[in-house]
Amino acid sequence: MNLAKNIRNTATRVLQNEANAILKLIDGLDGSFEACVERILHSKGRVVITGMGKSAIIANKIVATLNSTGTPALFMHAGDAIHGDLGMILENDIVICISKSGNTPEIKVLVPLLKKLGSVLVAMVSNMNSYLAEQADFVLNATIGEEACPHNLAPTTSTTAHLALGDALAVCLLEARGFTSDDFAKYHPGGSLGKQLYLKVEDVLSKGVIPVVTEEAGLTEVIIEISGKRLGATAVNDSNGNLTGIITDGDLRRMLGKTLDIQSLRAKDIMSVNPKTISKGEFAIRALNLMRNHNITQLVALDEGKIAGFVHIHDLMKEGIV
Repeated sequence: MNLAKNIRNTATRVLQNEANAILKLIDGLDGSFEACVERILHSKGRVVITGMGKSAIIANKIVATLNSTGTPALFMHAGDAIHGDLGMILENDIVICISKSGNTPEIKVLVPLLKKLGSVLVAMVSNMNSYLAEQADFVLNATIGEEACPHNLAPTTSTTAHLALGDALAVCLLEARGFTSDDFAKYHPGGSLGKQLYLKVEDVLSKGVIPVVTEEAGLTEVIIEISGKRLGATAVNDSNGNLTGIITDGDLRRMLGKTLDIQSLRAKDIMSVNPKTISKGEFAIRALNLMRNHNITQLVALDEGKIAGFVHIHDLMKEGIV
């Protein structure tokens, strides 16, 4: 068989295996899952998630997701727990143990210790007949048919199932808490994601640079205003100072391509009427979406109906939200 075709067939089989396993998790959502969500929701403590090997890696990811969506959580390695790390567990904490088999030596040592501490124990397990499942107060059913590994050995489908179930748990808690995009922004102030959630149009305006001419301005004045302010455009106001149009350097080029009789031209003759605008208090990401939707590169920003400046797509690119 052709090597490339064989590779594609294998990848397809793996993805199909894992996709089917995730869909089958829906059948395992029961009263125990619902009760677990409610217990965490009303808990005064934190969620401590533990596991060994690949399960520990998945535990770390679920901890990160919970923390970023309003549920305080921390990771405890199952191996380290029996060598001192149990001290991190507080009275009201809820412990989630992640394990495929639920019968590993570390789990069998750890579970009685957690019980002795009085911890609420949640099992995220793929073997519902395991020691861990039998001892847990709540069981999150992560049963799978087989691993995607052809030898049914390497943790592949099982870890994907645990990861997906962790996401389901986190989103259920998020919605139950009424966690909003504003709350999300508090936990994600850095990077492009954070900026999408808090950066406003007024934060990216060129301070003190507002190119504007009147409707009766001549072509020379228009060119000087566009060139002098270096924003590639100028706003056009009527005699009362109200925005009526915009002239870009592209408008100038198109105008010169149509006529050489420029002496009598006024700003109102070449401006684009009813330009797209945005309030300076709007989120910058909305300005970006407006530009994309209308295939333009800049917007006039308004402050209570008056021109506050221009926001250009290059300004947004500099901030890293494009």
